[in-house]
Amino acid sequence: MKNYKFTINGNKYNVDILGIEDNVAQLEVNGTPYEVEMEIEKFVQPKAVIKLTPPPAPKAGSAGASVAKAPNAPTGGSNLKSPLPGVILDVFVKVGDHVKPGDHIVLLEAMKMENNIDADKEGTIKEVKVQRNDSVMEGDVLVVIG
Repeated sequence: MKNYKFTINGNKYNVDILGIEDNVAQLEVNGTPYEVEMEIEKFVQPKAVIKLTPPPAPKAGSAGASVAKAPNAPTGGSNLKSPLPGVILDVFVKVGDHVKPGDHIVLLEAMKMENNIDADKEGTIKEVKVQRNDSVMEGDVLVVIG
């Protein structure tokens, strides 16, 4: 049993937590028993995102130079997706902007934390699918980079 002393709007409360089972707590407040139902937020484990940096292109005249491709060359439109459910706090790009890997695209609030969502490739913003205060789910397309 845990005991807490609260003062709320000048009133003093002596609260004993007798037990918690699932989302129901048995409390005693100033000697009066209560059962309190709590809202429990579902914790979503964030996914790890690994960004690989391609090796530098071989110098002209070195072995393999004839088969090397330009790193991060656009290969058509690609969707930048939300890694977590959350709310869009800011959008840093507009259609026609040129971005490089690592450029901030969107600021996403997820689990009470601000997360910068960055470009994963070089290209031009073809479409912006979100705006401030939009709610998004994991996997929703935020922007299209071409």
